[in-house]
Amino acid sequence: MTEAEARDPEELPAEIREEVPTWDDEYFDRVSGRLMFSYDLERDYRVRGESFDLYGEFRVRTQKQFFHPALSYADHDRAEYLFARRVARPSVDDLESLVELGHGLADDWIVPSEEHFGTEFTFVVVADELTESVREFVEGFRERELLAYGYYGHYEINLVVVAPDTETVIASTEADTAEAFALWGDVERPSESFLSRFAKQFWT
Repeated sequence: MTEAEARDPEELPAEIREEVPTWDDEYFDRVSGRLMFSYDLERDYRVRGESFDLYGEFRVRTQKQFFHPALSYADHDRAEYLFARRVARPSVDDLESLVELGHGLADDWIVPSEEHFGTEFTFVVVADELTESVREFVEGFRERELLAYGYYGHYEINLVVVAPDTETVIASTEADTAEAFALWGDVERPSESFLSRFAKQFWT
């Protein structure tokens, strides 16, 4: 997503725009302008003793129908929870603690059921400085857990580290939301969108 391709917030109804918070931090304020079309957003969010400048929640339910909406079957729920905060010089230990937080939230928030298809926990760290060890950790990161051997779906933990001053974004394999944080242009890696990957599970 480039600046030229960014959507105009005026496309949304006024009552939805009014629910979107504003940030004193210009960077997060601009990022929220991209996320607001798909995510319910909050600022200054706290969970399990951790604080985040920006929090976003996205949910979708798909279902197949037999002639009439009342005769639906194969309902599937999917969600993404997005957490972003500033850390001047993040370390691998900082990222590992976020991964542990993701596992803890999965235990707290996911209700195992046949309808649960997948949940993503995406953690974004906005940094002043990006070290090589952090780059290597994030680029090689993939954390996916099956629930009841996949019978109750799965969850995934994603990591993103962005350094706006150097226009750098490092993202783990499935962290498609990273594109919203690259205000200067696209993230340089091939990636399908969150929704397109989801849709392929059912319509291809």
